[in-house]
Amino acid sequence: MQCLNVDLGDRSYPIYIGSGLFDSSDLLVSHMKGRQVCIVTDDTVAPLYLGNLERVLQGFKVTKVILPTGEAFKNWATLQQIFDALLNDRHDRRTTLIALGGGVIGDMTGFAAACYQRGVDFIQIPTTLLSQVDSSVGGKTGINHPAGKNMIGAFYQPQAVLIDTDSLKTLPEREISAGLAEIIKYGFIRDAQFLAWLESNMPALRALDSQLITEAIQRSCAIKAEVVAADEREGGVRAILNLGHTFGHAIETHQGYGNWLHGEAVGAGMVMALDLSARMGWISSEDLARGTSVVASAGLPVMPPENMSQTDFRRLMAVDKKVLDGQLRLVLLRALGDATVTTDFDADALSGCLAMSPA
Repeated sequence: MQCLNVDLGDRSYPIYIGSGLFDSSDLLVSHMKGRQVCIVTDDTVAPLYLGNLERVLQGFKVTKVILPTGEAFKNWATLQQIFDALLNDRHDRRTTLIALGGGVIGDMTGFAAACYQRGVDFIQIPTTLLSQVDSSVGGKTGINHPAGKNMIGAFYQPQAVLIDTDSLKTLPEREISAGLAEIIKYGFIRDAQFLAWLESNMPALRALDSQLITEAIQRSCAIKAEVVAADEREGGVRAILNLGHTFGHAIETHQGYGNWLHGEAVGAGMVMALDLSARMGWISSEDLARGTSVVASAGLPVMPPENMSQTDFRRLMAVDKKVLDGQLRLVLLRALGDATVTTDFDADALSGCLAMSPA
């Protein structure tokens, strides 16, 4: 087992990465204050791992909340099911919520924990590659709105993150590719050497080589922990973690939540961000081609949906958390491994980028 730390003063917490962590009762229990626990999962993950987690928590008063699977259910109505269960079983302020699942479960459980009795503890046990390297770390929680993804939520840090790499064995290939999108992102924004390593090892990563995928998860979490420690509430540098996300969230909202996986939309969105960076003269055409090739090699789309127009993009990108005072801010690259957040992009260049989709 490897352990990283997210350094946030009195809100600091560990990220445990290893095989067989689902069976480590001492590790989990050490981060729980009371004897009440509420496990939130979905109907895909529950048959795989819920029983095992219940055995680990013998002796605790356990409430189970099994939600429907998918981004389409990341909304107020589904969130209410968590509150209903907590209130019906009379959970107090020493309770711990456990998010057992992918990014949707992690985001909703964290948001419920932030709200219930004005804040109770929660622990992330992410079971998808994407949630292990991204959404489980950093304290972003929330739900979607029909007008925009993740527009309602809170910054709320977990007590710990337990990443059991064994859970990746049950994922379909499409989910592995979606997770690789966020891993590639870290190379684009922060670590050119890591990007080169990913290029060399992509076939083995897609095949879930145990040693290599663990190394990729560790490096991704280390980069995110470093960025979050420097800027917990995204007032500055943390926004670089959103490379491709402004375009990607627009794709997800337009297509209907869940029809494009988050990682798939981010994959296409990152290529669009690289394309705009190249149009601005910030990166070379060779860098653009190389970046596009890396995304494609992970089994991800490199073009936006054919049925999405420039007008669609502009309308949906206007509803983005990085918009300030009516100005759209985008994460672009000055070089592979060097990202910046800027409003200083040419309008014609953006139009050309959006013309990757039909006008």
